[in-house]
Amino acid sequence: MRTVLVTGAGGAGRTTVAAATAVTAAAPGRRVLVLSADRGGALERVLGTATAPDGPAPNPLPVPVPSVPGLWAGRIDPAAAFRADAMELQGRLGALLDLLGAAPLDAEELTELPGAEPLALLRALRDTADGWDLVVVDLPPVRAALATLALPEQLRRYLARLLPEQRQAARALRPMLAQLAGVPAPGPWAYEAAARADRELGAAQAVVEDAATTVRLVVEPGAHAAEAVRHARAGLALYGHRLEAVVANRLLPEHSPDPWLAELSGHQRKELRALRAEITGTGSALHELPHLGREPRGPEDLARLAAEPPAPAAEGPAAPPWTTEDRLAAEGHFLWRLPLPGAARHTVDLVRRGDELVVDAEGHRRILPLPSALRRCTVAGAALRDGALQVRFVPDPGLWPR
Repeated sequence: MRTVLVTGAGGAGRTTVAAATAVTAAAPGRRVLVLSADRGGALERVLGTATAPDGPAPNPLPVPVPSVPGLWAGRIDPAAAFRADAMELQGRLGALLDLLGAAPLDAEELTELPGAEPLALLRALRDTADGWDLVVVDLPPVRAALATLALPEQLRRYLARLLPEQRQAARALRPMLAQLAGVPAPGPWAYEAAARADRELGAAQAVVEDAATTVRLVVEPGAHAAEAVRHARAGLALYGHRLEAVVANRLLPEHSPDPWLAELSGHQRKELRALRAEITGTGSALHELPHLGREPRGPEDLARLAAEPPAPAAEGPAAPPWTTEDRLAAEGHFLWRLPLPGAARHTVDLVRRGDELVVDAEGHRRILPLPSALRRCTVAGAALRDGALQVRFVPDPGLWPR
């Protein structure tokens, strides 16, 4: 399955570009799905059709879009997803809640908590992993989108640290340990819940990290558009996401008899050149979408935008975002390299923590596991050069085999 994640600056027209991409890619014999978690009904307005059956559901079945063969649309309902998850958890803990004398909650009295929307979006990505040729996802603005896509990896790391699987071997000792320490050890239900959550998060992470999953970044070519793309590229690279294209949206005609429109178009063309220079040599394309003189409404308007269909992508899991070069013979060290295009030097920080590297760049943080060889080395230095964080590792005499 091919997945295209559409994000960008707030107000740049992300939903419109996602819908236009799906309309262009849809064809008889193909199955294309466009998904959105927007609560304001933006996808419904731009498509000119309902995107879900009546009634709340955690992950409603998508509906076909009239007049566009091969295209379906789906709206994610974070509130319904939260209620469904909470009721399922309450059901699994029923015996414990009865023992504590707790009064069960009704679905009608549940109000979603902060963080429900990212989890609902990840669930939808997981559940739509099969059965489609292409899934186009309308994501929130860049910073929120990156935080959402990073959640599976982060939460799985927390679970592995707090409830490590290997400790389940000590089940027989739990009663004795509880008596000696006076503190009850986690019961089997805690490990079972952690294992279930890890499987579900792993399925979502597999979609996010698949080589066939790419990102489209939507910008309106105004002031600071190239700078916004630079910041976004650094964050995307840190998390290992592949930027397929930058979409310059709402471009005015290059030549206009109206002096005001001609001047505004000239400013857009200037920013367009800056955008092109920013991504030259990166492997990302620059797509230009025209301004229709109004907000696009319906499949005909979306087809007029002529959004480029997604390019074919590689199959299988993606390679790690970093590379390791063996320079022991020539220079006496390994070189660990993480591309961070567009990152400013003063925003980059690096901390070694055990077998991991904690990397900060442009306000984003990711904890990366070290390859096995580098775990037996010490950090000799680091620098940001040629758009990449380069870290030198030298063998630790106490750990390196002689």
